[in-house]
Amino acid sequence: GHTLGGFNAVVTGDIQVGAGLSSSAALESSIVFGLNEMFGLGLDRITMVKFAQKAENNFVGMQCGIMDMFASVMGKKNMVILLNCDTLEYKYFPFELGEYKVLLLDTQVKHSLASSAYNDRRKETAEGLRIMKARYPQVEKLADATVDMMLETIEDPVVLKRCIYVTEEHQRILGMVDDLAAGRFSAAGAKMFRTHDGLSKMYEVSCPEADFLVDEVRNDENVAGARMMGGGFGGCTINLIKADAIDGLIKRIVPVYKEKFGLELKTYVAVPADGTSRIA
Repeated sequence: GHTLGGFNAVVTGDIQVGAGLSSSAALESSIVFGLNEMFGLGLDRITMVKFAQKAENNFVGMQCGIMDMFASVMGKKNMVILLNCDTLEYKYFPFELGEYKVLLLDTQVKHSLASSAYNDRRKETAEGLRIMKARYPQVEKLADATVDMMLETIEDPVVLKRCIYVTEEHQRILGMVDDLAAGRFSAAGAKMFRTHDGLSKMYEVSCPEADFLVDEVRNDENVAGARMMGGGFGGCTINLIKADAIDGLIKRIVPVYKEKFGLELKTYVAVPADGTSRIA
């Protein structure tokens, strides 16, 4: 164990809360990092990631995975991370987008349903895995399974589509790594659109506002791909867009979005940055 003393903390930041930008993971990661510095606990970064996840799981009550905390603590400038959330094996890859940039479109819908719905999805996919393991004991996780295995064993249509989405998304992620490394931005973007469609129709964690924003850019020649991000039911969409087209897209989409939903769309250009660190 570790011994902590009392401390005073002031929290400030510019990460939008409820926007699918992992503000809770950023807070948890910075707190555990600060306590490690203050009390000389000697924790390595992976251990801090695990403590941050425990805060979310055991205190907040959201049975989330470890990805958000991992990215918050382990991020590196101009790099992306390929992470195996089971083993915590990871690799850094240069994030070189050429003429493209990452643009976030904030629906301004707070994902208040995300916590309970996320727990439901965890239960549904765990049930699907349990059913498959009865016939295919070698299947330890959904990434090990095939869609044919699922069609053969899972009768509940809701559980079935949840599990199919997870397995297909696993394959898309691996393909996305190859596409980005090879500069195949159109192929990478197409996978982003397919991911959003899966999140919306199969995993059912999107919302009308996010679906609208993705559909609005689907046929834009300057946008390679788009999808929702975060826990769902609101938050942001992430768009892979040509840099010189950003201003034009914002000018076009902001009034259309306000007319449709009565909400002021916020926009952010995002880049990978270094993870949790001491600033003073």
